[in-house]
Amino acid sequence: MLLSRRQILRRRRMAVFGALGVVLGTVFYLPMTLLAPLGSVPATISAADSAPLPAAALEWPALGGSAVGAVGYDGMLGTGGSDKPAPIASITKIITALVVLDAKPLALADTGPDVAFTAKDVAIRAAYQSVNGKTEPVSAGMVLSQRQVMDVMLVESANNYAESLVTWAFGSVDEFLPVANDWLATNGLTSTSISDPTGMSPRNVSTASDLVALGKLALADPVVNAIVGTPVEQIPVVGEIKNSNNLLGVDGIRGIKTGTLDEAGACLLFAADYPVGGQTVTIVGAVLGGTDHTALNATVRTLLADVEDGFQEVTLTTTGESFGSYSTAWGESSRLVATEDSSVVVWSNTPIDATVTAHDIGVAEKGADVGQVSFTVGDEVITVPLELASGIEDPGPWWRLTNPGALF
Repeated sequence: MLLSRRQILRRRRMAVFGALGVVLGTVFYLPMTLLAPLGSVPATISAADSAPLPAAALEWPALGGSAVGAVGYDGMLGTGGSDKPAPIASITKIITALVVLDAKPLALADTGPDVAFTAKDVAIRAAYQSVNGKTEPVSAGMVLSQRQVMDVMLVESANNYAESLVTWAFGSVDEFLPVANDWLATNGLTSTSISDPTGMSPRNVSTASDLVALGKLALADPVVNAIVGTPVEQIPVVGEIKNSNNLLGVDGIRGIKTGTLDEAGACLLFAADYPVGGQTVTIVGAVLGGTDHTALNATVRTLLADVEDGFQEVTLTTTGESFGSYSTAWGESSRLVATEDSSVVVWSNTPIDATVTAHDIGVAEKGADVGQVSFTVGDEVITVPLELASGIEDPGPWWRLTNPGALF
């Protein structure tokens, strides 16, 4: 059958436009397919849970009140016995030292101003001797530095030196006491109050928990921290003084203050350093109401051993540890890995919770930042960056041309 001229022209136009359509489709399809962005894929997160830690078992002294804490750890690690305020005896002198230093600051390397003793100080000593209070010699005209007076007060626990110090710093004991009790309230020691600067008064009271907080304040002050860890010292006129704390240097103990009074029994505010993993933990504790210091010291050593065992170092991440993976539509895959080793020292069964945050990614190089893993340990948050363990490469032109649905 012969085609008419019109039919031939129509078929020619259809062929031309069809070819043009193929050309135009190719012109637009190929660049769009080959150059189109691949988009990104989310990570599949691996569980980062850790096994529960064992709870510490502490053997509390069968005495008055007891408490332990640690520098850098809020609150108490544990308490035992009574939580009612009780006499604290010569632990009072730590309060006296800190209040005096608040009014008369002293740098660690300085001796401070002179303290001149008078006949009044001789009478102060006699008054304490009459009630069997611990004293050290003084004489009218004797001059010592502020630091030396504080040394005798804290190391030897001399009551007369405590009263002479506050008289020098504030004018009188009566002027010192309101300042001291305001200082206690300001520092949150609301269960503590004092009626004299030495601890001879049974009305000087506190709780073991308050004393742990006081011990942390003492260690934070460089001068007091240095004095309470001094075993023996030579003082002009006075001679050799020896620390009243017989546990000093035993089982890592480095202070802080003993106390003895009929109404208080044997008391001890103590601090001890223990290595845990790559860190040093400073434990601060207080025990009130012991029968004598020999028995008290034995119970403190037992308690400290239990506390030391309650700390442990926990590994959080190791370099290269996997916390998830990526898988692409074109068959590439890679892992999210930790960039560093990390660990933490924890007390007892402190819970550790881990959260992984990861970015969506597409083509990326090895080592690219892909997120982080955050560990909540008590009130502390420790964050470790995550990186891509291996690169994710472009799938190439053939995959792009044959998988347009994955692109558009």
